[in-house]
Amino acid sequence: MANIRSLLLGLSRGRNSLIGITRCTTIRPLLLGSVTKPDLSEHKFFLQSRCFSSGLPPHIVLGMPALSPTMNQGNIAKWRKKEGDKIAVGDVICEIETDKATLEFESLEEGYLAKILAPEGSKDVLVGQPIAITVEDLEDIKSIPAEIPKETESKPDIVTKETTQEDTKAFSNLPPHMVLGMPALSPTMNQGNIAKWRKKEGDKIDVGDVICEIETDKATLEFECLEEGFLAKILAPEGSKDVLVGQPIAVMVEDPEDIGKIPADIGQETKSKKEITTTEVTSSQKEANKETSEGTTFTRISPAAKLLIKEHGLEKSLLKASGPRGTLLKGDVLAAVKSGSFVKKSSPSEEKLPVTKASPSSQTGKDKLDTYEDLPNSQIRKIIAKRLIESKQTTPHLYLSKDVILDPLLAFRKELKEQHNLKVSVNDIVIKAVALALRNVPAANAFWDNDKGENSPCDSVDISIAVATEKGLMTPIIRNADQKSLSAISSEVKELAEKARAGKLAPHEFQGGTFSISNLGMYPVDHFCAIINPPQAGILAVGRGTVVVEPVIGSDGVERPVAVSKMKLTLSADHRVFDGQTAGKFLTELASNFSDIRRMLL
Repeated sequence: MANIRSLLLGLSRGRNSLIGITRCTTIRPLLLGSVTKPDLSEHKFFLQSRCFSSGLPPHIVLGMPALSPTMNQGNIAKWRKKEGDKIAVGDVICEIETDKATLEFESLEEGYLAKILAPEGSKDVLVGQPIAITVEDLEDIKSIPAEIPKETESKPDIVTKETTQEDTKAFSNLPPHMVLGMPALSPTMNQGNIAKWRKKEGDKIDVGDVICEIETDKATLEFECLEEGFLAKILAPEGSKDVLVGQPIAVMVEDPEDIGKIPADIGQETKSKKEITTTEVTSSQKEANKETSEGTTFTRISPAAKLLIKEHGLEKSLLKASGPRGTLLKGDVLAAVKSGSFVKKSSPSEEKLPVTKASPSSQTGKDKLDTYEDLPNSQIRKIIAKRLIESKQTTPHLYLSKDVILDPLLAFRKELKEQHNLKVSVNDIVIKAVALALRNVPAANAFWDNDKGENSPCDSVDISIAVATEKGLMTPIIRNADQKSLSAISSEVKELAEKARAGKLAPHEFQGGTFSISNLGMYPVDHFCAIINPPQAGILAVGRGTVVVEPVIGSDGVERPVAVSKMKLTLSADHRVFDGQTAGKFLTELASNFSDIRRMLL
């Protein structure tokens, strides 16, 4: 029973270690009146917890996700996966009926669906309530209990409840008010930054007013208020970083006379208590490490243990030996690694060195040149960095380059401007040419399905275009680009690029896409290799146009030097989807669209 309880709560304590992925969320503003004390704990949930509990295999408890900012419960419309199925990152597990629409719930982890806790048709499942359990290995499914008592499903974690009660006390002795928490503006959001406050303290707020702009892991989005009132206190000032979903960011009141009754230091008491709790936990961990290090002397080390210590970079003096005559065995090292109760050996560069404080007069010119400034990364740049590393590590990149002649394209562009007063860029024509090439070579318009272990064709040609913004690279999408005219593509590119630079892209405008284009020709860059944007299987790097002189055989059969404009295209392709023949055929088809521009009119 204890194992099942820890499984559902997501707080298993294996060898005094807790490894968790938790997400607390406040879905909508909470009306806190003076008649009844608010219970904020009802609005904080664990959406996903990785557990390593005693007697149970590594597993993840999936909670009902917050698929919209106003969602606090949902219905299980349909399970796309059944118990025992393999789940890959991005797979749709089930369809959830929210207060707005029926949406798909995508998995953020890979594994196997071991147990469905909320069967198909379940109604009014609270956000955060466990709906399923996944495991890492297929063999671990049989270790998950077949029956799980319902009484343990809704019990919150003790530590979270105590912390929440402290939050409640901080707001309990106040006039009728609403605590606004950091909203979940996307299914994958677990924290955000306060980019800008649109309202200031004392302002009146109507339903639908934008209170502030929040920078998420995808874009900068507007946070609209669902209640009317007055902004009494801003708890998270402009520029606040990594504010967890559900953490209070502001307080609203119904009556403007109540604004003065909100203390200026509200929220500071709870913050200080949390800091004290964190300090106590850190102190207890240090004491535990100290106790662990006592009595760990050993006289000999087995060869296998010595190899493991070197491989994991562990500190030998802190390991506990259990072998005969004080011998440190392989199992001792593996047990320390598995439990996490070990200390890594510091490298020579990390060892403590005597610190000498130099006077300002003794600083040399070299010391001054070595000064630097740390620039904090935005949420978007953090996500970009993570995805690019994953792409290079997990996707086998295949690179192919080809020069294409630009003269027909430039002549066609000039004709459109002079005769039809239609201004299109070279990039607009490139998008159209790539879209038609993908349509004519459907094998290139596909992606790799990890679950099936095969490439899957896409049913539409949706081109993602790379747009550089101050916060990072965004990829708005031109959907069904092969079916659109050049004028439609041109106007849509301008609109999406402007919204991307302003951070106003909606999720459906940058999520998806079947192929990407990155054009650095305007900087100017001759050629480069781009990194694939998963789960897409290809990206085209476009360089600048250059004039070269090359021999051309004329109609009279005589070879003469002729100046022609050329542009280098480099294809980065997923080798699991593109073999050499497919990639070569795609580039040949693309080059034909540039050399004979009339193909775009077919």
